[in-house]
Amino acid sequence: MTDTTTASAPEVGLETDAEAQHPDAEAQHPAPFIAPVAMEDDPDELFPGDRGTLDPEVRRVLVHVLQRRFLSADNRAEWALLLAHQQVIESRLHDLYLRLVVDLGRGLAYKQQVRSDEFEVPILLKDAPYNRTETLVLVHLRTVFQRESAAGEAAPRIDIEDVEQTVLSYLTDADGSTARQQKAIRAALERLDREGVIDEESVGRYRISALIEVVLSAEKLAELRTWLRSQAIADADRMPKEAAL
Repeated sequence: MTDTTTASAPEVGLETDAEAQHPDAEAQHPAPFIAPVAMEDDPDELFPGDRGTLDPEVRRVLVHVLQRRFLSADNRAEWALLLAHQQVIESRLHDLYLRLVVDLGRGLAYKQQVRSDEFEVPILLKDAPYNRTETLVLVHLRTVFQRESAAGEAAPRIDIEDVEQTVLSYLTDADGSTARQQKAIRAALERLDREGVIDEESVGRYRISALIEVVLSAEKLAELRTWLRSQAIADADRMPKEAAL
């Protein structure tokens, strides 16, 4: 939609050729500061009863922010629109008690639910916690991403065999048969692929997105590693007792 309130150069006092020839023209016909717009020149509605004020492409970016887990700078056109209209998009999200986070370093933008102890906030975004197997997969992906990034790898990749071998070492008989455990690992990878944490470039080979650092912070990774070590120690302590039974 075109902003009809912007004053053009002639409307802010610069004389035209006609005004230069007739010095009294401005006094007889003062130019308005805001140019009038004929009704027939008003922007068309996008749909009946449309009261929106954003341009169609900006509306689409706003909808994509709401629809998707994140927006990536890899989509240059969408990313440019987001940055150019960040303030108005943030305003619309704030009306819904959502916060827009734009991580320029990682080239990611995502939304967060605003929460407060001071006033009641209607919750729009629901938490979808990861199960045990999904968490183990995330920990391994995050570890690989951290190691490969430190080595200078811009787009760390991993094979499903690597994921299975590592995650299976943390699972026990209580998690079912090996076949059932492998099925759970593949289901975890499918979920993370849908969410954009990883991208399956070819069958069984994945590129790990920088989103992994958002989903699993360094602090949370350290916490989970400590938990895994404690689980391993507990399993080791139980083994002799179980063998004696």
